[in-house]
Amino acid sequence: MTFQKGDFVLINYTGKVKETSEIFDTTYEEVSKKERLHKEGDVYEPKLVVIGEGWVLKALDDAILDMELDKELTVEISSDKAFGQRDPEKIKRVPLRQLLANEINPVIGARVEYQGKMAVIRAVGAGRVLLDFNPPLAGRTLIYDVIVKKKLDNGEEKILSIIHRRVPVVEEEHFKVTIKDDNLAIDMPEDTFYVEGIQIAKRGIAMDIQKYLPNIMQTQFVETFKTEPKPVEIAAPTVQSASSSTPEQTDIPDQTDTTAPVEPSSAQTV
Repeated sequence: MTFQKGDFVLINYTGKVKETSEIFDTTYEEVSKKERLHKEGDVYEPKLVVIGEGWVLKALDDAILDMELDKELTVEISSDKAFGQRDPEKIKRVPLRQLLANEINPVIGARVEYQGKMAVIRAVGAGRVLLDFNPPLAGRTLIYDVIVKKKLDNGEEKILSIIHRRVPVVEEEHFKVTIKDDNLAIDMPEDTFYVEGIQIAKRGIAMDIQKYLPNIMQTQFVETFKTEPKPVEIAAPTVQSASSSTPEQTDIPDQTDTTAPVEPSSAQTV
């Protein structure tokens, strides 16, 4: 089975550096933990790719076209087709005091932001820090072990996958989509109401749907806030006297006789 540009597919992969066999990215949680790549809050699962849209490296994108479902393929990507060659001009020495002034702890190997650009600290010493502004994988040959797990064919599957790509922390089945004519309504679960950046995510979802499902002319997000039910007040049980079920006449002594003993009634209220 081969694929075409524009197909929606879910892929699993593990990427490593050919020269060192170091794994730098994976969709498998167990691999991420083993390689100490695991990040709390990240979602490890098959990744959505719309073939030909540049969501992965072009060389990997092209390789997917000739793959078969559920058959793993190893793809080798040279540095010039990955992140390019290393540029010596992008390696700079900067004063240590400048990093400290910006509350940057100069640890070798750490990625830091300096003057609006990301860099890797390569060396520290003599009051200066060596910063490498090249992409971390520049100059490296990459190996991807990749497998296509599923092709998405119907509109609802594609819409849910687009939503999940933008809001990965909430499971797909928590969303409800309704398509009527050329209008789409997305019921947003309560899990999403306070997700950081949810408004930006909704904008991205709408733009993706407009681009990849052009038959949808309008996308509506429905957020329903439900009132919490009030607790039901339970009336206290009424304590009835024994006489209420078997009433009987009780003799009461004359209260003017203070010397007369009061005999207890057999039907006292309890």
